[in-house]
Amino acid sequence: MSKTIIYHGSNVAVPNPQILINGYYKDFGYGFYCTNLEKQAKRWALTKKGASIVNNYSYIENKNLKALCFDEMTEEWLEFVVACRRGKEHDYDIVEGPMADDTVWNYVNDFLTGRISRKQFWILAEFKHPTHQISFHTLSALDCLTYKKSEVVYDRKRKK
Repeated sequence: MSKTIIYHGSNVAVPNPQILINGYYKDFGYGFYCTNLEKQAKRWALTKKGASIVNNYSYIENKNLKALCFDEMTEEWLEFVVACRRGKEHDYDIVEGPMADDTVWNYVNDFLTGRISRKQFWILAEFKHPTHQISFHTLSALDCLTYKKSEVVYDRKRKK
């Protein structure tokens, strides 16, 4: 079993992760979202009102859980994200893959409404920096996480 450190950006310490249903759909549906990229977790935390906190967890993969992993943005990834963002539920415990940030989601909407072609979507959606997200959708999936610590982060561009 391999152990990995993953991060969750928030405005609070999250020693006991939960799956929150918060009224809008995310890339992989409702779940607890983390990343293996600390810099990305800091960006997430800095978008929150109030404090900016990065929570650290050790993650031990459980091969008995149903997981889906997208190594990169593909047609299958695009279809899955579109379905989840529209509210379609899935039966995966864990889903991992690239992130459709707000800009990419705008491209998805443009594609869905016919304003851009599929080919144009893929040209526009090419990331300038790597992204990663891993989402936990069941209590069994959350059991793979062990809380380590929380750290307050600051935006060097803003005054503290």
